[in-house]
Amino acid sequence: MSDQPSPEHDSAPSFTVDTAKVLAEVAHNRQKDKLKRPYREHVIAVGDALADFDDDIRIAGYLHDIAEDTPITRQALLDMGVSQRAVSIIERVTNRLHDDPDDYQAGIRFIAEDHDATLVKIADNAHNSLPERVKALAEKWPDKPPVTKYRDARPVLYSAVDVEEVRKILARVNPWLLQELDDRLDEEDDVDYENLSYDDAGPETRQDS
Repeated sequence: MSDQPSPEHDSAPSFTVDTAKVLAEVAHNRQKDKLKRPYREHVIAVGDALADFDDDIRIAGYLHDIAEDTPITRQALLDMGVSQRAVSIIERVTNRLHDDPDDYQAGIRFIAEDHDATLVKIADNAHNSLPERVKALAEKWPDKPPVTKYRDARPVLYSAVDVEEVRKILARVNPWLLQELDDRLDEEDDVDYENLSYDDAGPETRQDS
């Protein structure tokens, strides 16, 4: 008799990206956002925006609000087979688990200390900042629309990861923010290209004659 395990016992990921997507749809099924729209549309869009990244990050994207807005606990996620890494990302982006949940910008800085959590939050921020949504929120809260905090958070989040990672996310979920990103990069680039001389250029920019 062979001592080899049977195929049905072969190790395999017990919780997949597709599983996360289904769980997100079910867990948020009856919830509405600030504009009274189905909240599941938001969490699915965030997960979809992270399609260029690894499975743990994508799973955390779909489940990024599950600890915030549902009774599902950390242990329940682990028992389902969600990886420790994905759970840690979810916990870091969960506002109610921060030291001061009322200090949004402090929470953003805390998230920005972790590369993976930052990617998830950039996707979350980008979907919340879609032009049509920004307009609707501004009309509903004309004195101080909620989108103001999203705008203020972007420089902190963007500076914590590679710019090409930011571009990949924005291209999928909110291409309108790409121009804002390019404008910000232009502002941060303080080189005076019009008056740049050969001697000013670094060795990496010079051509051998």
